[in-house]
Amino acid sequence: MADKQAALEYHEKGRRGKIEVVATKPLNTQRDLSLAYTPGVAEACRAIFENPNDVFKYTAKGNLVAVVTNGTAVLGLGNIGPEAGKPVMEGKANLFKKFADIDVFDIELNAATADEIVTVVKAMAPTFGGINLEDIKSPECFEVERRLQEELDIPVFHDDQHGTAIISAAALINALDISNRDIAKAQFVFFGAGAAALACARLYVSLGAKRENMVLFDSRGAITIDRKDLNSEKAEFAVDRKVANITEALTGADVFLGLSVGNVLTADMIMPMAPQPILFAMANPDPEIPYEVAKAARPDAIIATGRSDHPNQVNNVLGFPFVFRGALDCRARKITEEMKVAATLAISKLARADVPDSVLRAYGAEKMQYGPDYIIPKPFDPRVLLYVAPAVAQAAADSGVAREPIEDLDGYREWLHTLVERSRGLMLPLIRRARGSKVKPRIVFPDGANPKNIRAVRILVDEGICAPILLGSPEHIHARAQDLRISLDGVKVNAAAGGQHVDSLADAYWKLRQRKGVTLHAATAMLNDPIYYAAMMVRMGLADGMVGGPDRPYKHTLRPALRILGTDENSQSVSGVYAILSGDQKLFIGDCTVNIDPDAATMAEIALNTARVAETFDQTPRVAMLSYSDFGEHIRDPEVRKVREAVRLVRERSPDLEIDGEMQADTAMDPQKRASAFPFSTLTGAANVLIVPNLTAGNITYKLLERVANTEVLGPLLVGLAKPVNVIPVGASVENIVNVATYTATQALDQLSKAKAN
Repeated sequence: MADKQAALEYHEKGRRGKIEVVATKPLNTQRDLSLAYTPGVAEACRAIFENPNDVFKYTAKGNLVAVVTNGTAVLGLGNIGPEAGKPVMEGKANLFKKFADIDVFDIELNAATADEIVTVVKAMAPTFGGINLEDIKSPECFEVERRLQEELDIPVFHDDQHGTAIISAAALINALDISNRDIAKAQFVFFGAGAAALACARLYVSLGAKRENMVLFDSRGAITIDRKDLNSEKAEFAVDRKVANITEALTGADVFLGLSVGNVLTADMIMPMAPQPILFAMANPDPEIPYEVAKAARPDAIIATGRSDHPNQVNNVLGFPFVFRGALDCRARKITEEMKVAATLAISKLARADVPDSVLRAYGAEKMQYGPDYIIPKPFDPRVLLYVAPAVAQAAADSGVAREPIEDLDGYREWLHTLVERSRGLMLPLIRRARGSKVKPRIVFPDGANPKNIRAVRILVDEGICAPILLGSPEHIHARAQDLRISLDGVKVNAAAGGQHVDSLADAYWKLRQRKGVTLHAATAMLNDPIYYAAMMVRMGLADGMVGGPDRPYKHTLRPALRILGTDENSQSVSGVYAILSGDQKLFIGDCTVNIDPDAATMAEIALNTARVAETFDQTPRVAMLSYSDFGEHIRDPEVRKVREAVRLVRERSPDLEIDGEMQADTAMDPQKRASAFPFSTLTGAANVLIVPNLTAGNITYKLLERVANTEVLGPLLVGLAKPVNVIPVGASVENIVNVATYTATQALDQLSKAKAN
């Protein structure tokens, strides 16, 4: 079948398998070799010998997890052996890296007994910061985990048990909330009593469920105290009553938990359950009852499965990467019940938060909202890391197993944020400044009813960045916010057409433009446009900055802003800048949005403007003026002479700014090439401010970098206007709006500070 062939090709093509080892340090020169290996490596060895804890300082141990299996209980495939289980373990390694930036060695053991597994894992434990046990059959898995937890001082986690427990418990909390149930009174029926089901039951008890309200079924029937074939794990949940069959147990039950095999439940069996029954049919690939069958029989049911093609997928990837991230970062000795509860509560809380654009795009959805069909976050929601890892680290500290408790949880969250959103690292200086300011700049959004703007201003208020103003029909804006379930507390909503300041703003605009052919009547009419209204609010001091878009073309915001505000005292031209992040490299490219074919004087302005943007982000600008020519190679070309003249003008106006050109892009980015071929160049290191000769080049450059290279793009950022104004392009994400608004807020803070000083 096609799917089978596609899967096999996926694993075979290119570099075979799904993982590789990548060096984290350079190894390009003899000096690099002497540091990486002999003799330099001896220094790290001696340091660790003197202080064993330094192994976390000088090696990868602290971010390295072993995914260990013996292949005896692989997915739905059963006992297929360690070699056949290896593709699953490589997949697990991918998930650790993708979702939490944790490195993994997958370890497949030819070990049949618990004793053998424990012996091998203990022997190799010095290599790793944590052990993730996977696909080991019951009951051996219980003994293996228990003994390793007791005998090792690093986190040991059996994901088949606790991953399923954490994710399903988070979904359960929200299903109980939506159906207005008390967990202590809820009646549970478990179909399946293996490792995952027992771990779920234990975690639910930790959350408040009662053992006496749980009936578990294994392949031999209900688990009751009169059975003589129960191991100690099952006996823990034996009930003191007769239960004839699953149908009887389901009568009046609130919750069904399926962790067994597919298609064992029928529509008739779930009909007598309590109103709004909670059905978690988690067998894979086929749930215990097909989703469509369950929904047809009980339309009021809240249903979760293990499948991605139905709502509410219980997927372990929501748990293990983030649990380990938090545990590793505080150097926890083990993963405690408190840490699992903390992870559960964090995931359930996230499901109630607004869903970002990146998640909607990943799943091809227009809307996701807390409710019966959304009780659990999606696996590709990047915020799971920000919610779960800090909660786990804090719980580790509270339960006394963290060797290095994280003192600054806010700072830790910011670091985690940079893992899932690279632009966050660039934005941190601006975010900290805005948060730390007692004055919150008033930033007006002309397209106030746009759902992305509404979601963005909620984030801006919550993070303490600015005091946003949404412009538009108050009734429409409040209705849209209510539909999105977003509170507008802390957000000012102003009417544009017919607003309270329209007459005074129209009069001021008329006086500004009366010699440009604008009548008072025309001025009043123009002020009905929220762009003109917002720009005049900024001009007249009713707002400190403006963020236009994303409902209209770029020029429809920029032109009114230029007419009304003009340029600042340091600039004669306005230009647009994109910040490009590639790994640890930060580039600022100008002009990408405003000036079509600038002359030398305008290019000089663009260079000065772009350097100012780099400084705003705490980067020391090293400016390269780009051309197809290197230092006079084609000096007769007027385009080349234009670039050279622009360099001269910049040096004249700003002698301390590091700038050189004309030069090709590779010359700008390669200090070794410059040192060899052009030793006279005044640039030190790779350029981080690139000035392109025209708008065509700028537009092509940033869009190619955004689409083809592994980069993240921030912008466009306007510089040179008399007041802070920026424009969001059509189709921008909420994250981009938040970042651009934060930049606008810091521009406003600069102006407010300057005004106060004067």
